[in-house]
Amino acid sequence: MVPPSLEDQAAAFGCRVEIGGEPPEAEVAPVREAIATAPSNTAADLSERELFGRMGTAAMLPAMEAAFAAWRPELVLRETCEYAAVVAACRAGVAHAQVAISQGAIEASALGIAAPALDAHLRGIVAHVRSSTYLTRFPASLDPVSYPDTRRYKVPGPGTGAPLPRWWDDEALPLAYVSFGTVAGSMSSAAEVYRIALDAVAGLPLRVLLTVGNRVDVASLHPIPGNVRVEAFVPQDDVFAEASLVVCHGGSGTTFGALAAGLPIVFVPLFADQLPNARRVAEAGAGLRVLPSSPSGERPRARDFAPVRIAEAILAVLGDPSYARASERIAREMGSQASVDEIVEGLRPGGTRPRKARPGA
Repeated sequence: MVPPSLEDQAAAFGCRVEIGGEPPEAEVAPVREAIATAPSNTAADLSERELFGRMGTAAMLPAMEAAFAAWRPELVLRETCEYAAVVAACRAGVAHAQVAISQGAIEASALGIAAPALDAHLRGIVAHVRSSTYLTRFPASLDPVSYPDTRRYKVPGPGTGAPLPRWWDDEALPLAYVSFGTVAGSMSSAAEVYRIALDAVAGLPLRVLLTVGNRVDVASLHPIPGNVRVEAFVPQDDVFAEASLVVCHGGSGTTFGALAAGLPIVFVPLFADQLPNARRVAEAGAGLRVLPSSPSGERPRARDFAPVRIAEAILAVLGDPSYARASERIAREMGSQASVDEIVEGLRPGGTRPRKARPGA
């Protein structure tokens, strides 16, 4: 089940899609914008308790419970910030597991922040979630989670990928993939973020692919350097199959997708889990963090990152093979984890994990 805004993306995977509810964009937009600019503690409250815990759960829960009544599922897999599914599962006595988005410590903190909003739906639900099966593709070396039943899985690597179009004059140059994820393009500072990235890579001996999502008018980003191709979206695996490094904000999808492909990363972290992700990967030697010019302790803004510092980090990562070796080591660790099929088979009723009693009963 997905909200209406994700229907097309979910259908593209060939799965049956049930449409749930989502808060009105007019209510979500100001919260999303505040999350990007507020102090860290305030941003966490807005994101985890207000947006996901209260607004998202209330909007999705009616359709979710109707789907449970109609489908009578045996097992529910939910991403950690989607709480309507676990409320419905607990009320129906259905087995469930959570699929991580971020590092375990971040997920556990987010659940604690959301707790007041969730307890309003079902007493005892937070403790039940903490003890439930926790699935993550993050490797133990970067994510020593504390959930009692943690199961790590691997996703298929990029393989050969579909060849990228010949967008550049010199196809022999290394390819840098630049992405700031799906949220940055919806924020008022989007043009500033992309402008800084474009200025950073202008003139470097690289082919550069910048993806900006479908909410950014590419014309607003001109002038675009000659070595850069700007697209709304390109399948990530196709890019990873050809890229030499990734430049990103540190969102978990891009970060751990790049590491699974054995690619080093240059980070320009702005908010949320981007900062701890960047720190962990840099400490592991698989990338570099670009430090902002903002005073210590203050939340960085796009304008705090100097293009010249980003350019220096890109050249340093490309020029030192130790970064690629570290990312390849992490890729091997991630590739040694269990397959998704093995994990799901172990979660089926009667498998390796017994169903827990309903909370609040």
